[in-house]
Amino acid sequence: MASIGDKSNFPLYSTGLMPQEEMLEVKKTGKKLTIGMPKEKSKFENRLALTPQGIELLVENGHTVLFESGAGQAANLSDQDFAECGACIVKNNSEIFKAEIVLKISPFTDEELDLLSPGQTIISLVQLHQQSRELIKKMLSKKVNAIAFELIKDNNGYYPVTRSMSEIEGAASIMIASEYLSKAHNGKGVLLGGITGVSPAEVVILGAGTAGESAARAALGLGATVKVFDNSFKNLRELQLHIGQRIFTSVLYPKALTKALKSADAVIGNLRYLQSGLSYMVTEDQVSKMKQGSVLIDLSMGQGGCFESSICTDFAHPVFIKHGVIHYCVPNVASHVARTATIALSNIFAPMILQMAEAGNINNIIKENAGFSHGIYVYKGILTNHYIGETFSLPSKDIGLLMAAF
Repeated sequence: MASIGDKSNFPLYSTGLMPQEEMLEVKKTGKKLTIGMPKEKSKFENRLALTPQGIELLVENGHTVLFESGAGQAANLSDQDFAECGACIVKNNSEIFKAEIVLKISPFTDEELDLLSPGQTIISLVQLHQQSRELIKKMLSKKVNAIAFELIKDNNGYYPVTRSMSEIEGAASIMIASEYLSKAHNGKGVLLGGITGVSPAEVVILGAGTAGESAARAALGLGATVKVFDNSFKNLRELQLHIGQRIFTSVLYPKALTKALKSADAVIGNLRYLQSGLSYMVTEDQVSKMKQGSVLIDLSMGQGGCFESSICTDFAHPVFIKHGVIHYCVPNVASHVARTATIALSNIFAPMILQMAEAGNINNIIKENAGFSHGIYVYKGILTNHYIGETFSLPSKDIGLLMAAF
């Protein structure tokens, strides 16, 4: 494998976009890393893991970042933006996959796994609905270290990436609902907040977590009437306290939910049943009784959907109409505002990579940082996540026991 920092092993740097000479003084860190950022292939993914400023921080600390040409286009960031901050722009993505750390958003595809070598560290979403037993087995055979960034915890035990993306998706869902309630998109022609003498629109939110709270704040800010349902009274009380004003909240009583859905102009779904054989929260019969021209946004599509009537869509054709209700079922709403999401992700990943470098190797950071080790699901080709193992009928081992052995 190429030695870290040896640019002679990456001959395709000569694309005309090289790191700038005027760099700040390099700070000393435990190890100099080479980080590869390939272009996303998924049609649902517009985000990046690092902004130009995040890359600049890494380069200033002595690390090398290989950036595939065109990778920032979906987030309206040019190759020049990244080159000016010190990234090495590479046209051949096979060179990207030679880096010690390969950092991307969507899960690694079969073709991308072919380009990996033993000992590399890969960081991405794991998204089980996009995985298969064959892909996981192939990853194990490559003997890589794989980190699912949605599983990484911070010092307070929270999931920073998941919380950040949920906050964005909650706020974005209200913006999308407002857009599709307009006549420009064959909606009812309703202003979300109403005006003097005209009642505001009614927004029903399923789920009082981070996304639900963010959606409630955005809807209230526009003047809408908001109703929030959750299967946890604790979550509802915390949301009420955080919002700072009285809104309608209820646990999931079927009759109360059905009544609220009938009068709703927009419904934001971010909850799923995981019991009694059901995976959805709202039945198709309940959807069929909603008002004609109302908008339904499913924020749970990445986990299978919140509504029985949901069918996965993409940004090219984000909506469909069923029972007279406009369904927005794109699985990655954060990509709708890719630039904001990229900045949020970079705020998490740039410091994390610096921590990895200071630790010296992946073994040290696993031992030093329990939250980081929680995100590791493959260690040296061994599956360490029991849930993934159970899902795909594969054997797994505890990461703590493995660390004692290595």
